[in-house]
Amino acid sequence: MCGILAVLGCIDNSQAKRSRIIELSRRLRHRGPDWSGLHCHQNCYLSHQRLAIVDPTSGDQPLYNEDKTVVVTVNGEIYNHKQLREKLNSHQFRTGSDCEVIAHLYEEYGEDFVDMLDGMFSFVLLDTRDKSFIAARDAIGITPLYIGWGLDGSVWFASEMKALSDDCEQFMSFLPGHIYSSKQGALRRWYNPPWYSEKIPSTPYDPKVLREAFEKAVFKRLMTDVPFGVLLSGGLDSSLVAAVAARQLANSEVACQWGSQLHTFCIGLKGSPDLKAAKEVADYIGTRYHEFHFTVQEGIDALEEVIYHIETYDVTTIRASTPMFLMSRKIKSLGVKMVLSGEGSDEIFGGYLYFHKAPNKEEFHEETCRKIKALHLYDCLRANKSTSAWGLEARVPFLDKEFINIAMSIDPEWKMIRPDLGRIEKWILRNAFDDDKKPYLPKHILYRQKEQFSDGVGYSWIDGLKDHANKQVTDAMLINANFIYPENTPTTKEGYYYRTIFEKFFPKNAARSTVPGGPSVACSTAKAVEWDAAWSENPDPSGRAALGVHASAYEAQKGGIAGKIAIA
Repeated sequence: MCGILAVLGCIDNSQAKRSRIIELSRRLRHRGPDWSGLHCHQNCYLSHQRLAIVDPTSGDQPLYNEDKTVVVTVNGEIYNHKQLREKLNSHQFRTGSDCEVIAHLYEEYGEDFVDMLDGMFSFVLLDTRDKSFIAARDAIGITPLYIGWGLDGSVWFASEMKALSDDCEQFMSFLPGHIYSSKQGALRRWYNPPWYSEKIPSTPYDPKVLREAFEKAVFKRLMTDVPFGVLLSGGLDSSLVAAVAARQLANSEVACQWGSQLHTFCIGLKGSPDLKAAKEVADYIGTRYHEFHFTVQEGIDALEEVIYHIETYDVTTIRASTPMFLMSRKIKSLGVKMVLSGEGSDEIFGGYLYFHKAPNKEEFHEETCRKIKALHLYDCLRANKSTSAWGLEARVPFLDKEFINIAMSIDPEWKMIRPDLGRIEKWILRNAFDDDKKPYLPKHILYRQKEQFSDGVGYSWIDGLKDHANKQVTDAMLINANFIYPENTPTTKEGYYYRTIFEKFFPKNAARSTVPGGPSVACSTAKAVEWDAAWSENPDPSGRAALGVHASAYEAQKGGIAGKIAIA
């Protein structure tokens, strides 16, 4: 993941302003420690902090068209760049970077090219011929982007809030699947798939079509010129990513450079049975397995740094981000710069525990749509910023644009949890990879029931966080929380504690407004809380609020720790 910062149309174009832009861009250096670039055109500045994944030798940014009248700074990966280059055969390319196609596509098609891109991306493009500019974010919001406005009329864009929060009077999260055009002065949605309207689909379930779409999504994400691996938890989603990647690696271009054995990584509290499950999967599919341990105290000690990097005070996100943040540092120390991860599956297939209470297929489908639309505020934010804090890039094949369209076109009746038919959560995904002739995974892993993301680290992790917060926040502080924090008022001491840390780094009203709020149970949206009256009485977003929705979701854990980070 790279870091981008763009300031367009400011009054001041002095050396002092240039120095300030460089200073702010350095706040994103962790995202791209490999190179720094800056392009200045009159009162417009485009800066870039590069994490070199594709074409490390010549792909430094900003990037340009042939005569350098079009300038672009990009964070992300364009997986279909080779196919796009073939369409642009009249254009001359300067680099092997996958992102250079953006400048030439704009030159060829104007502002209406974004839907042609297959990948994860945020970019800002400046047309120096008329000083117009556009900015866009990928369909789901896998890569982060913020937009801000200065008192001098300038418009700012940055990969992280910390690069613009001091200098912008107002700012907000840039909406996924949208484009901003200076000619129109507003955001408009470029991503308009059939599922976005939440209309109930009716396509019959075809396991072969679903499996092949996912395999294709994984394969295209093997596009890299640097060492990579897979985050593996032993759960279904990350195990499928690893199993498919391991099969495809031998036939990929990257195998010639880095070898045909896949590297997998897992972190957990020492003694965790889930670490054992990840090791079992790694041995089964033949990967080089790397296991890391952390303690509850090490996680607590990292909280301030975690919140600074992930830029949220959402309780569930912080709980899950901390082990991922610690693991990313270890992975980077091994020389790895890119990992595949399993985010998105639970949103697409209704894998969270609370989906057992969905009253009908219509509400089931509408909830999956709401969850996907909000991914940029939760799991995408966590996966991107927890890894980018250490210059590591996370790629998420479940959030492939084509795969989502196929998976969300299936009649949601097939996704419903039906114990009477032997269907547990995500049954259609499990069934698609249930191959007796050439198994992808051991049967008990393939049909392993869902655990809540942050709960999967072990209840001693969650309880340790709560105990720590109880020592930092008094009863009186929580009672008066609505006066201190009238917007998104924390309802627990843990939430209050995270909020105080967040406000220390990001004190403006605009910053706190970038974080979502509202009631939630086991990662549900506020709407789904209505499915069970008892849920509204439980303020904890943990999966423990949904206990009992299936018999073996959580077995009693006595006198020990069950710990791991469920990467998917």
